[in-house]
Amino acid sequence: MNGNDFMAWVLRSPFHGLLSNGMMLISVTGRKTGKIYTTPVGFYEEGGYLWVITSRDRSWWRNLQGGADVKLLLKRKPVNGFAETELDEKAVESRMYEYVKHIPQAAKPMGIHVENGTASAEDIARTAKDRLFVRIKLLN
Repeated sequence: MNGNDFMAWVLRSPFHGLLSNGMMLISVTGRKTGKIYTTPVGFYEEGGYLWVITSRDRSWWRNLQGGADVKLLLKRKPVNGFAETELDEKAVESRMYEYVKHIPQAAKPMGIHVENGTASAEDIARTAKDRLFVRIKLLN
């Protein structure tokens, strides 16, 4: 069992409360294969959307380009959503500031220095090159 398998198990289990406030499962359908891929992701909520950050070197998000329906397991409840990717580096930089405000503990592992509640612009710009956001609108 790898790390993703363990996280998925916890999120499906009665112990999900340990992680459910900032983690969920997202299921994405492969555009070419039709296969369903499920992965645990971190998220935060703002402006009526769930926002997920991921690395550009991951592959699951590629199936969402141009927008796609997704299935989520959110706080152990199945939910449908519509997801779109945000790839523009400047837009990702702007969203990174919000991400660090909502999830300040994520700054250090990403190498983003925060002083007096403000993230370093240089660190944000460097980190944004390797990241993207997925914006999800809940449908039910």
